[in-house]
Amino acid sequence: MKPFITALIFTVFALPSFAQHRKVNFSQAFIKENRGKFHIEVNELKELLITMLAITDSGLENDDMFEQKGEYYQRILKQFKPLKTEPIILKMDSLMKVTPLNYIFFTGNSQTYQFDGDTLKPSKVYLFTANSAANVKIDKNPISTFKKEIEDFAKKSGFRKFYQSQQPLYHQIYDDYKRKVNVEKQWKWLEKNFEAKNDCYVIYTSPLINGLNYTTGYTEGDFKLIEMVLPAVSDPEGKSGKASEAFNTRVMFTEIDHNYVDVPSRKLKADIEAALKDRDKWVNKKAYGTEYYPNGEKVFNEYMTFAVFILYAQENWKRDPKLITEIEKEVVEIMISRGFTKMNEFTTALKNLRSQHKKQKIDQLYPELIKWCAAQ
Repeated sequence: MKPFITALIFTVFALPSFAQHRKVNFSQAFIKENRGKFHIEVNELKELLITMLAITDSGLENDDMFEQKGEYYQRILKQFKPLKTEPIILKMDSLMKVTPLNYIFFTGNSQTYQFDGDTLKPSKVYLFTANSAANVKIDKNPISTFKKEIEDFAKKSGFRKFYQSQQPLYHQIYDDYKRKVNVEKQWKWLEKNFEAKNDCYVIYTSPLINGLNYTTGYTEGDFKLIEMVLPAVSDPEGKSGKASEAFNTRVMFTEIDHNYVDVPSRKLKADIEAALKDRDKWVNKKAYGTEYYPNGEKVFNEYMTFAVFILYAQENWKRDPKLITEIEKEVVEIMISRGFTKMNEFTTALKNLRSQHKKQKIDQLYPELIKWCAAQ
């Protein structure tokens, strides 16, 4: 299969709700209902859009973007692949060939509409949630543009009935998240160790999601809601028990912690850009996917995201040093394979600073870590 982006994990459009377009409209009732909570959801419209993208030629060729193993994917192919020549599917395919970020522009705006029978009705809460990703911006919600075509495909394919028939599987995914990946523990650790605070987490997942994971956030007043798009919890081959838990935790943690890691980086952006001005020292630009980290700040944040997970692992599994060693080895290997060539050295530098300043927030380690980067 053609590769897409191995473990593309980044902040896509984490901006205040007022930017070029207003993204959300959080009422006081919404804020009161959601503050301090997290939600896990296989969103109906998002699942439809992922399904439509999965049966494009681009999607069928990308087993890194779409999870193509298991019974669920076979059900998708059986019911929906016969419709792959529908005009809307061909249009989606052409857009994906322009840039795979169109996956995000479609699926990242899924909460801006909900089904009302066979009709998509605009949300009063989510207005235009995905208007930029990496260095690409759009000025119109693609769901608004192709609303009728999406409605027609859903009706013709029988998607809404299919979605309802899969509810037992979706609820199993929710239960797996709650049992195997402790969101609250990660959230609590990050807020203890960073200055940033967030009020609500929404995890959008799907049996079809594989390697393209991303996070975004919205702010209204003092209320901050974080969204993450993640695969379903898995039982990776060759791993069991704590090793499996660590794998699934890493997938989520390295999304959640972008919402803490990136905050001090924004304040120190000029220093980070100067320290990592020679990008070739830090990134193997031949590695596919590194183009989505075009400047020093984004490169630094990606290193930091995974290095902080290692700090978390040291505390969370401190009674199992063998597991910690395995986690660090795996993280370093993954990052180097993705083109982040100094992951081992970066992790060592952060661990050393952490051991020297145990009582400090991780934010306070940034200036010394940036100095270290500049000296490389």
